[in-house]
Amino acid sequence: MACAHEEETVMDARAPIGRGVEPIERETVKRVAWRLMPLLMLGYFCAYLDRSNVGMAAPTMSPDLGFSNAVFGFGAGMFFVGYFLAEIPSNLILNKVGARRWLARILITWGIISGLTGFAWNEWSFYGIRFLLGLAEAGFYPGVVLYLSWWFPSYYRGRMQAIFQSASIISLFVGPPVGGLLLHMNGILGLAGWRWMFIMEALPPIIMCFVMWQLLTDRPKDATWLKPDQRAWLIERMDSERAQREAIRKYSLGEVFSNPKMLLLTLAYVGQNVSTYGIVFFLPLIVKGLGVSTDWIGLVAGLPYLCAFATMIAWGYHSDITGERIWHLVGAYLLCSTGLAACTLIGTGHPVVLMVAICIAVMAQSSTAAPFWSLPSAMLTGAAAAGGIAMIGAVGNLGGWLGPSIFGLVKDVSGSDTVALLFLASATVVSAISVLVVGQDRRLERIPTRL
Repeated sequence: MACAHEEETVMDARAPIGRGVEPIERETVKRVAWRLMPLLMLGYFCAYLDRSNVGMAAPTMSPDLGFSNAVFGFGAGMFFVGYFLAEIPSNLILNKVGARRWLARILITWGIISGLTGFAWNEWSFYGIRFLLGLAEAGFYPGVVLYLSWWFPSYYRGRMQAIFQSASIISLFVGPPVGGLLLHMNGILGLAGWRWMFIMEALPPIIMCFVMWQLLTDRPKDATWLKPDQRAWLIERMDSERAQREAIRKYSLGEVFSNPKMLLLTLAYVGQNVSTYGIVFFLPLIVKGLGVSTDWIGLVAGLPYLCAFATMIAWGYHSDITGERIWHLVGAYLLCSTGLAACTLIGTGHPVVLMVAICIAVMAQSSTAAPFWSLPSAMLTGAAAAGGIAMIGAVGNLGGWLGPSIFGLVKDVSGSDTVALLFLASATVVSAISVLVVGQDRRLERIPTRL
């Protein structure tokens, strides 16, 4: 492991050494968290509502439009092709013009295009709308990862990333039951229920555009809602951390795109998203195949994400207080792989046991985000951070196209959901190996006092 001992990886989760948390630190971080995190979480809730509703629509949409599993999987994954093309430019623009304006722009454009999915009439219109949706939404998630690195010292970033990520879990639990209710609008104004679901679920991101525009603050220096001493402390702390990273190594934007560590993290993120979106898009169909009635599909499909909610926050917090990232990440990848592989052995003849295995896999899978994004955000600064985080997200999210596409093909050929889940399991093994090659962080002294 040639790159296992490079010093820049140890910058992550660095705690102030030799002292407890001072009152100004505790008060400042809490105030920033309470001000910013609800806004970011609501935005990401809307994002995942749009990403997951296509899976909820699948049991009625596919027969209505005559889609095979392969066609549906390919179309669902086309979102990530558009996402791939626009993500790096989007994040560089956000770094230049500020998060408030750019995130608001992202929200309103993806809301409008998401609603257009309700008017798809054949496979090519479905492909085109999903592609445009990816272009519109590109940059939101990596933009928030970058934004968190502007506001939170690295010691707190893992738990804040986990809290932000929990919005997707809330959405994946709340979204399917709400989608199930919207499907009952079938026939109103002559539109199918799945069309109404896309139209109605497009409204939250449009509303959030205006909320984000009014309430989000770009940088700590602009935070008039902080006390002067709190603002001064935060600016000094963030400037100090940036100087420490750049003293070890300051990456240029061009260097990021060829750095071995960044490329390995990108490969790991591809595998991570293969499994994530393979499950997100096809879980309602898997649940339906277990004999669950249409009215209960949303609730049953949401159960794994309810189980994952507390796990991912606890895992991110533990990663912060120990200062360890690599094994938190590798362990979660391998547990996810084990849960998915177990589904192949269990089979659909034991639906309760199969759902338990899926719950374990989703819990592990959801716990990867916090330790994963703590790695690049600890190594990169400035435009390199914007470009590097976006590159990982852009290329890595192609796994969101690859996973559903191959899952659909394998299911069509084999006729089995569990065989297709085995493919998803192999992807997270690749992720685990890639992160191991990046190398183990040294355990850093931690602050004993909890925030």
